[in-house]
Formats: sequence, structure tokens, C-alpha cells
Amino acid sequence: MSLNETKIEWCTHTWNPITGCRHGCDYCYARRQVGRFAPHGPERPMVGEDGTTGLLEGGGLPAGCYQTTHPVNLMDETGAFVRNTPYPKGFAPTLHSYKLDEPVKHQAPARIFVCSMADLFGDWVPDDWIRAVFDACKQAPQHTYMFLTKNPARYVKLAQRMELPADKNFWYGSTVTDSSMPIFTSGNHNCFLSVEPLLSEFEEGGAAALTDVDWIIIGAMTGPGCRKHQPERRWIETIVEEAHGVSVPVFMKDSLAPIWGAGLIREYPPEMPKVTAKPAPLPRCKTCEHAEPVQQGKRGTSRSCVIGWTAEGYEDRGSRHIPGRYTRTSPPWCPRRRET
Repeated sequence: MSLNETKIEWCTHTWNPITGCRHGCDYCYARRQVGRFAPHGPERPMVGEDGTTGLLEGGGLPAGCYQTTHPVNLMDETGAFVRNTPYPKGFAPTLHSYKLDEPVKHQAPARIFVCSMADLFGDWVPDDWIRAVFDACKQAPQHTYMFLTKNPARYVKLAQRMELPADKNFWYGSTVTDSSMPIFTSGNHNCFLSVEPLLSEFEEGGAAALTDVDWIIIGAMTGPGCRKHQPERRWIETIVEEAHGVSVPVFMKDSLAPIWGAGLIREYPPEMPKVTAKPAPLPRCKTCEHAEPVQQGKRGTSRSCVIGWTAEGYEDRGSRHIPGRYTRTSPPWCPRRRET
């Protein structure tokens, strides 16, 4: 298993050693996604070659919480294999212990949204699960770990027990949709806010309270029914003005583009490590407009690059032959390679 690359703009990967949530938010994308892959109709876990289904329940686990040791195979009413799923209990809180080693296996530094399909700090999550996630993070210190919760009181409880790591690569976020929701601030920890979805104007003084953190992310509602719940531009402006007034960086998600227009603000805290973007794919001679086919008689067709020599200053050499082994990618001297 490996970390999942993501389209979430403020991170590079997601990692879900724990899934499931009990908040019951109407706009939850995670619940909708899990619903697609959870067991349907008569599907149920089947026993694998290891003699287990991979799904654990009871045995010391809190009521309604589960654990999986590997993706669970599902069978139909006849006992025939149908498919496998990481969500054998749907959106019920589940620890996927086989995923705990994913960060250490990913060597390149990444900015990881931890438990994007759960609230890791919900009151229903056992302390042991949280400790297991923290321990896994500490084994791979090359990454930056981004945590988010709608229950920041759990941060406070862990900090009071000296169990909330203050590592520089740990970032603790609070999700808020209006000024009435609690947030976590600390002089000993990196703290940020995810104001998403922004559902109402922050009341007088409410926006100022957001500036007690190190970073603010703002986004609008997406998914079914979102058109009726879009923020007004002035709501966003108020947050941005308050944040910039005390030098707190702001990051706007793509969902704000229809409201804000061009020039979305994309700022990061100076103390947050920069993560190298995924390298651009190599040019392919087979589809490049600068590659022309050359008929080779019965041997078939080869290709030549019309800019292969001129890009190096040779104006009188014509097209440059492309060795056959490079036609599916491009040769090392490819001028377009140097642009990527």
C-alpha cells in the first residue's frame, strides 16, 4: 500500500489509517465516497486464505468501532467472491492497521492530510488509535502531517496529558463553518483553520479570533445542493483582511474561484516545509508535433526531430534521428525535456 496522491489543493497526499465519523454533516464528501465502496445488498465479508475475514470487532474495541488487518473480500449470497473493500462497515469508525506503515514506505517528502475520511479526534476514537497514528508519523519525519477536526477539545485534552506531539512537522487544524465553532490555538503547536465550507458571515469580532492561528484555508461548499450555500465575496474579504492585518497567510481553494475570480490567494506559512511538486511527465516523441515520420522502406517508419539540432545551435544539420528505444518517451537531448 502507499499514500494516495490527492487533488486537495493544500496538500499533496492523503492517508487514511482510520476512516469513519459520527458528526453527521449534511455536506460530508467522505460519507458519500465511502457509500460507493461499502457492502451493498447481500454482500458480506468472506473468509480469506489466512482463515479470517480481516475484519475485527468486539474484543476490547469500543461499541461500534472496528479494525481491519487487510482489505476485506466480499461475497454474494452464494458465497462467490464479488470484490474487496476497505470499508466493510461503511462509515463506522474503523482502524486499518495494515495502512499504518504507509508514510515510512513513502520516501519523498510529502504534505499529508491525515485521516481525510474521518475525524481522528472525534470523542468516539480510542486513545490507542490516536497514539498509533502519531507513532507512525514519527517514524517518517520527512513528511509534514496535517490533522483536522471539528472537535478541537480533544487536542486540548491530549495536550494537557502531554500526548499531543509538538513536532515542527505536525500541524493541528480546526474545521469551522461559522464564527460560533470552537478552534484550537497553542503557543507550543502549529495551528491552522479550515474555514470550509464557509456558510455564513463571521460576526463582528469572530473573524478577528481566526487570526490566533498560523494559517487559514478558505473554501466553499461543493457537491449536491452546494449552489444554495455559496459564500458572499464580502464574507471572504473580511477573513482575508483580518488575517493579513496580523500577517497570517491565507490559502483559497479552487471552490472560491467563481466567487473571488482570478488571482486566488495561495499563501503558505513560512515555517511549513516546501514540498516539491510531482515532476511533469516526460515528452513523448510519438505524439510530439516536432517529430516527423521517416519511411524506412520495408523496415517500417522511424522518426526524426525537426528541432533536435537547431535547439543546440546547428542550423545546417536538418532533422535529428530519434533512436527507436526513445519513441515512447523522448531522448535525453530532447529540447522539450529541458522545459519540464
